[in-house]
Amino acid sequence: MTAFTAHAAGSLTLDEALRLAQERSRQLSAQDAAANASRQMAVAAGQRPDPTLKVGVNNLPVDGPDRLSLTRDFMTMRSIGVMQEITRGSKLKARSERFEREAEVAVAGRALALANLQRDAAIAWLDRSYQERMREVLVGQRDEAKLQIDAADAAYRGGRGSQGDVFAARSAVALIEDRIAQTERQIASAKTQLARWVGTPANDALAEPPALATIGWRLDDLESRLAHHPEIAVMLKREELAQAEVEVARSSKKSDVSVEVMYSQRGSAYSNMVSVNVAIPLQWDPKNRQDREVAAKLAMLDQMRAEREEATRAHLAEVMAMWQEWQSNRDRLARYDASLIPLATERTRASVAAYRGASGTLTAVLEARRNEIDTRVERLRLDMDTARLWAQLNYLLPAGHEATPSSSPR
Repeated sequence: MTAFTAHAAGSLTLDEALRLAQERSRQLSAQDAAANASRQMAVAAGQRPDPTLKVGVNNLPVDGPDRLSLTRDFMTMRSIGVMQEITRGSKLKARSERFEREAEVAVAGRALALANLQRDAAIAWLDRSYQERMREVLVGQRDEAKLQIDAADAAYRGGRGSQGDVFAARSAVALIEDRIAQTERQIASAKTQLARWVGTPANDALAEPPALATIGWRLDDLESRLAHHPEIAVMLKREELAQAEVEVARSSKKSDVSVEVMYSQRGSAYSNMVSVNVAIPLQWDPKNRQDREVAAKLAMLDQMRAEREEATRAHLAEVMAMWQEWQSNRDRLARYDASLIPLATERTRASVAAYRGASGTLTAVLEARRNEIDTRVERLRLDMDTARLWAQLNYLLPAGHEATPSSSPR
């Protein structure tokens, strides 16, 4: 949704609640930090190891006339050298790209966290909105039911009714009061859940909820949209990370060369010396070490790919089921508005008119009123369930992605 119903000044709109939730979120900051950490590691992993400084004394006599002398024996040398591992460029690139893929996983994780945040914050906002609307319905019905107490009492005093009718009318009001108290508790719980996302503004008055007849994408775009769903995107990035780890394992099959240069100083009577050494690790059993490391990484890649494909199918089925339920609920809401609620209201009016005209009973009035209350409350509960489905469908991707609003096909 790009716009919502106009609201009174000072009221909390749904889009404002989502903005506050995003600003307050620490999970998004954590994902940003994780991505930054991986990018820093990518730079470090692309560098060759630091050179090693070597200092020592070789061939120092420990007995005889030259004992512990650094200069008298021709074989004694004071040495200083530097050793450097010459890591292959392909190996450095593979290590760096591995951390780059890890950073992309964190970025995709941030998008997933944002989508979940927006969905959950929207549901919390909608829950409070509908609980408050339910209270309004119950309060209105209670006020009308209180009039019935006066009518029953007048009928009893006039000899047209029984004292039992008076108690029945009062009992009906008490039951509605109890339902109002239960709704008040649910409103308080809804405010607590909303405060989890937006903080103290959760106690502000709410604006009108958005229309539930449209979502931000078309059914024809479902498969392509799910391909970019944040959860699938995270799994895809993890698959790419697994591929990068395969390349790191493959690059490790080739040994790196270490080169050492050493300068050795002897006594003044003898020549100084320079030594150059080359070290090459010997891979004695590659089929049981390096090859198995590559095989293990390839197996992990296959695992990631299979899990992603399975998750995509599951998401497709889940979203289609939500879409169908959302459509069905909208049809049911239209039925409530077109027939069920008007019929319940007319039944109550007819029962009240009959009772006032002494041709009906109070029992019929109370039963009709209970039926109307139940019908209106059930309609609101269905509307709230539909709003929850709308939030789950509308925030499959984080708000801000390019989308074309669409009505459901009729």
